[in-house]
Amino acid sequence: MPHHYQKPYSLASALVLGFLLGAGSLPAWSAPMTFNTALPVAEGEFITRIQGVRRQSGDDPSSADRDLTVNALVTVLGYGATPKLALFGVLPYLDKELRLTNEGQRVRRSKEGFGDLRLFGRYTVFQQDQPGRTFRLAPFAGIEAPTGEDDASDALGRLPPPFQLGSGSWDLFGGLVLTHQTLDDQIDSQLSVRFNNEANGFEAGDEARWDLSWQHRVWPRDLKGGVPGFLYGVLESNLVYQGKNEVNGIKDVNSGGTTLFLAPGLQYVTKRWIAETAIQLPVIQDLNGTALENDYIFRAGIRFNF
Repeated sequence: MPHHYQKPYSLASALVLGFLLGAGSLPAWSAPMTFNTALPVAEGEFITRIQGVRRQSGDDPSSADRDLTVNALVTVLGYGATPKLALFGVLPYLDKELRLTNEGQRVRRSKEGFGDLRLFGRYTVFQQDQPGRTFRLAPFAGIEAPTGEDDASDALGRLPPPFQLGSGSWDLFGGLVLTHQTLDDQIDSQLSVRFNNEANGFEAGDEARWDLSWQHRVWPRDLKGGVPGFLYGVLESNLVYQGKNEVNGIKDVNSGGTTLFLAPGLQYVTKRWIAETAIQLPVIQDLNGTALENDYIFRAGIRFNF
């Protein structure tokens, strides 16, 4: 390791290594942008992330020429219950708009409000800290509560279940996350599954996904005193498989499938806050029937430790 990485009183080193060395008041830490479970939380401290998300889906293989826009403001609150156990809550505020051709006319259907609340815990089962690096392994599990409205209607009747604000069902999810960090780079990987239940005659397909994030410090290249923060280049991938939905016990052949996203982004990391932005672009979409494809997902947000 180069000699300049060994300066024990460097401000930059203190920021980067504060988490690794277990300092009492931990600095902010670079983290994935398209999945939440790798967020570190010091014991007795809170962390919050507020992220704006815009999902655009307009590549419709059906004759309805559907165009779906979902804008979301997602708030994540985490608490360090113990050095190994972190608890999280995630609540989205959603604005959904669907435009489609119905009986030869272009119509607009929309709904706005809070979505379903996700609550989960993550427990570190393995931790290996060495000078300038750390490796951690942690399973997580949680539940999604039906806090969002699931019976909204408009002039055309009841909105289809995928366009409601909430699912109406209690759903379970869990998985495993690992993090490896050095002074220059951080890699986070997550394997997760989600089990959806039936409500109002509709059951969304279960989901399995593999997420990967690489964060590389691009500025400053040399660690030395007087640095206010760090700029990270980020590249993430999300491989998502979703089973077919069921309507009144019958599988919908025009739902579910496999999507692979790539997401380039940037993070600016300081001692107590992080600003971030990324865009998820689908590079593979192998969907069933006339399932609506994604165009992009744009994310921008900020995170605080307190």
